[in-house]
Amino acid sequence: MVTQNRSGGRNRILVPGAEQAMEKFKYEVANELGLDYNGDLGNLTSRQNGYVGGLMVKKMIADYQSKASGQPYSEQNVMQNQTQV
Repeated sequence: MVTQNRSGGRNRILVPGAEQAMEKFKYEVANELGLDYNGDLGNLTSRQNGYVGGLMVKKMIADYQSKASGQPYSEQNVMQNQTQV
Protein backbone atom coordinates (compact mmCIF):
# COMPACT_ATOMS: atom_id res chain seq x y z
CA MET A 1 0.00 0.00 0.00
CA VAL A 2 1.39 3.40 -0.96
CA THR A 3 0.12 6.44 0.89
CA GLN A 4 0.63 10.11 0.17
CA ASN A 5 2.17 12.18 2.94
CA ARG A 6 1.35 15.83 3.57
CA SER A 7 4.13 17.15 1.37
CA GLY A 8 3.08 15.04 -1.61
CA GLY A 9 5.87 12.44 -1.30
CA ARG A 10 5.33 8.70 -1.16
CA ASN A 11 5.87 6.44 1.80
CA ARG A 12 5.39 2.72 1.60
CA ILE A 13 3.66 1.32 4.63
CA LEU A 14 4.24 -2.42 4.47
CA VAL A 15 2.06 -3.38 7.42
CA PRO A 16 -1.55 -2.17 7.18
CA GLY A 17 -2.50 -0.04 10.16
CA ALA A 18 1.09 0.96 11.01
CA GLU A 19 0.77 4.53 9.74
CA GLN A 20 0.04 6.08 13.14
CA ALA A 21 2.80 4.13 14.88
CA MET A 22 5.36 5.19 12.26
CA GLU A 23 4.27 8.82 12.50
CA LYS A 24 4.60 8.68 16.29
CA PHE A 25 8.03 7.07 15.93
CA LYS A 26 9.10 9.89 13.59
CA TYR A 27 8.04 12.52 16.15
CA GLU A 28 9.87 10.68 18.96
CA VAL A 29 13.11 10.46 16.98
CA ALA A 30 12.93 14.11 15.91
CA ASN A 31 12.37 15.08 19.55
CA GLU A 32 15.43 13.03 20.63
CA LEU A 33 17.48 15.00 18.11
CA GLY A 34 16.16 18.27 19.48
CA LEU A 35 14.10 19.07 16.39
CA ASP A 36 10.61 20.55 16.42
CA TYR A 37 9.03 18.27 13.85
CA ASN A 38 5.35 19.32 14.02
CA GLY A 39 4.56 17.32 10.88
CA ASP A 40 7.48 19.10 9.17
CA LEU A 41 5.49 20.92 6.46
CA GLY A 42 8.79 22.12 4.99
CA ASN A 43 10.18 23.58 8.20
CA LEU A 44 13.16 21.22 8.45
CA THR A 45 16.15 21.13 6.13
CA SER A 46 16.89 18.08 4.01
CA ARG A 47 19.82 17.33 6.31
CA GLN A 48 17.61 17.41 9.40
CA ASN A 49 15.03 15.16 7.76
CA GLY A 50 17.87 12.83 6.81
CA TYR A 51 19.01 12.64 10.43
CA VAL A 52 15.49 11.72 11.52
CA GLY A 53 15.12 9.02 8.86
CA GLY A 54 18.62 7.69 9.43
CA LEU A 55 18.13 7.36 13.17
CA MET A 56 14.75 5.69 12.62
CA VAL A 57 16.45 3.08 10.44
CA LYS A 58 19.26 2.56 12.99
CA LYS A 59 16.70 2.00 15.75
CA MET A 60 14.65 -0.42 13.66
CA ILE A 61 17.76 -2.43 12.74
CA ALA A 62 18.95 -2.47 16.36
CA ASP A 63 15.52 -3.67 17.50
CA TYR A 64 15.50 -6.46 14.92
CA GLN A 65 19.05 -7.52 15.78
CA SER A 66 18.17 -7.54 19.47
CA LYS A 67 15.18 -9.78 18.89
CA ALA A 68 17.12 -12.07 16.53
CA SER A 69 20.07 -12.47 18.91
CA GLY A 70 18.14 -12.60 22.16
CA GLN A 71 20.33 -9.78 23.49
CA PRO A 72 18.68 -6.80 25.20
CA TYR A 73 18.23 -3.67 23.11
CA SER A 74 20.22 -0.70 24.35
CA GLU A 75 19.13 2.78 23.31
CA GLN A 76 22.58 4.03 24.31
CA ASN A 77 24.26 1.84 21.67
CA VAL A 78 22.18 3.40 18.90
CA MET A 79 22.64 6.97 20.13
CA GLN A 80 26.36 6.84 20.91
CA ASN A 81 27.36 7.22 17.25
CA GLN A 82 24.63 9.72 16.38
CA THR A 83 25.81 13.22 15.42
CA GLN A 84 23.90 16.12 16.94
CA VAL A 85 21.95 18.23 14.44
